Amino acid sequence: MSADRAALEAAIKKKLFARGLKQQVSVPDGLIDVVERQLVRRVIDLLSLARKSGDAVAGYEKVKSWLDTEQAQVLLQAVDGSGRGKSKLSTPHFGRYIGWLTADELGMAFGRQTVIHAALASGGLGQRVVEEAQRLRGLRETYGGNGHREG
Repeated sequence: MSADRAALEAAIKKKLFARGLKQQVSVPDGLIDVVERQLVRRVIDLLSLARKSGDAVAGYEKVKSWLDTEQAQVLLQAVDGSGRGKSKLSTPHFGRYIGWLTADELGMAFGRQTVIHAALASGGLGQRVVEEAQRLRGLRETYGGNGHREG
């Protein structure tokens, strides 16, 4: 199974956790939301560590500078940021893009109220951030453009 919301919902519905453990398993209501919150926390913590080590910056001008000097390997933009503002920055060549965290979530990583634009340098914690953010994306694939679950 993959780490996405639909796969987890199917696993709970089909009682696959109990089958895998070969014993009764009580799956609490809201398990998927708990997993999502923990993944958000992990991504925020990793971004915060990257910022403290000098491998991450936030703010349009700093991010633009890192992109211009090819220091940025990963471009992060808040899902709820202005489309016009976000379109002015491009994903680094051979780099990655993360666009499913909210401005508040990115803000927590950088010790600010909100952050719309951020960048990660290559090396350091960049790969871990990308891996954990991909897991989070799987849980948010049923989300709309505003970062909130549809339906």
